[in-house]
Amino acid sequence: MILVLKGVSLEVPEGRIVALLGANGAGKSTTLKAISNLLGAERGAVTKGSIEFAGQRVDRLDPRELVRRGVVQVMEGRHCFGHLTVEENLLTGAYARRAGAAQIRRDLERVYTYFPILRARRRSLAGYTSGGEQQMTALGRALMASPRMILLDEPSMGLAPRIVAEIFGIVADLNARERVSFLLAEQNTLAALAHAHYGYILENGRRSFTWGCRHPAAKATGTSSITGAGRGGWLSREP
Repeated sequence: MILVLKGVSLEVPEGRIVALLGANGAGKSTTLKAISNLLGAERGAVTKGSIEFAGQRVDRLDPRELVRRGVVQVMEGRHCFGHLTVEENLLTGAYARRAGAAQIRRDLERVYTYFPILRARRRSLAGYTSGGEQQMTALGRALMASPRMILLDEPSMGLAPRIVAEIFGIVADLNARERVSFLLAEQNTLAALAHAHYGYILENGRRSFTWGCRHPAAKATGTSSITGAGRGGWLSREP
């Protein structure tokens, strides 16, 4: 057995953006897959501890049931269905919902409001769209599941700086307007620091630092104020 994560404990307050930072191989993607219950697909498992969402333990749930409860993951590398159109990809996000056609159509229009380029490309095969458009499609597909929290894995990977700024701007907009919580795994530290309320740094499968901005929801005990941590906040090293 290979132990990837060791004693990782974190919290995502409702309606906040929390960043999970670290180098490649630090355990960020494994953490997200543990939360979304997708580790089993890779012959992995949470062997100790528990995962709770909205006050209820969820680490023993089927991933589909977890999606129904409002936790949705956007995988690293976008993972669109290349042989389906952009709109068909978006509609797959509503597959696990018990919603009528009218509600799904309203939600689809909402996605197009946040991602106007997807409306223009809705009849195009997703496999022939740009990397930025595929990332927007993957995020829009997650939004179609009517999520309360989105686990977003490396959204900036392989994208031009202008597209990265656009993606993160949409994430911030979704958080502010829809009150969707985000747990954001990212190597692009500057982009994450610019938008997250607070976060954690992983090193070799362990939580090494906690950082936060000067925000009512981000509190630390016994830490020093350090300019540049988050949006001018505090940084605490784990014992």
